Amino acid sequence: MTKLVLTLLLTLASVSPAFCNDATQPPPADKAADMQSMKDFLQANPDCREFTDNCSVCRMKDGQAVCSTPQIACVKKPYQCTARSGK
Repeated sequence: MTKLVLTLLLTLASVSPAFCNDATQPPPADKAADMQSMKDFLQANPDCREFTDNCSVCRMKDGQAVCSTPQIACVKKPYQCTARSGK
């Protein structure tokens, strides 16, 4: 019985972690290039008063972006204006 348990433990210990597919991989270079910074977004959209990246909702207040806490397990997307000023 002890020999069987030892054999089972050695077999389990020799399983290679290379077969695991749960490692986090960085986004492809072209996808990373598509994501623009908040500063760049605001410069390109000066009349935007509310915007989101599907993780946080941001509002402009006194010239500064005030954002909510990111949602759990969100997938960040490019910024999108959800409300523009009426100027």
